[in-house]
Amino acid sequence: MPQTEGGLPPAARAEVPGTGVAPTLVTARLILRAQRVEDFDAFAATLATPRSRFMGGPLTRREAWLWFAADTGGWALSGAGGWTLERRDDGAVVGQVAVAKPDYFPEVELGWLLHDGFEGQGYAAEAGRAARDWAFGPRGLATLVSYISAGNAASIRVAERLGATRDDNAPRPEPEDLVYRHTAGASGANA
Repeated sequence: MPQTEGGLPPAARAEVPGTGVAPTLVTARLILRAQRVEDFDAFAATLATPRSRFMGGPLTRREAWLWFAADTGGWALSGAGGWTLERRDDGAVVGQVAVAKPDYFPEVELGWLLHDGFEGQGYAAEAGRAARDWAFGPRGLATLVSYISAGNAASIRVAERLGATRDDNAPRPEPEDLVYRHTAGASGANA
């Protein structure tokens, strides 16, 4: 289980769900922290590239801002939202992870994205694990889903690494999305 500098599990540092404050979670290599406006340029740059095609991109800066603002504001509206992923050893911002339920999502989603150059190092799974464990612990959820485009093999591998299984009967925001279900206590839940 990831530990904070004080030796407590990340969940011990989590704010009360629904207070509008993103909890700070700490893993071996990452800090999952509240998004700040200075994180937006890297976020927008990632969503402007063809790499974002699996998330409806490429997106304009305006579209990226709406997404970023929704993930930030989700903490106040629903007690869940996005975190910026900051590497502990040098402060580099490597991506984003979110536990969120926009109005058009049928269920609460666990999602992740990495900025260019940070793929293939296990950051998405590490951050996803911490966010999932927070959702199943302090947030009190029993299930999460990850909506993934069928062609996004890397994201499918992350979901499977986290112990999620494909749920072809689940509702989805886009008909072509695959749904990977994460359940509390399932294999991989503490991996």
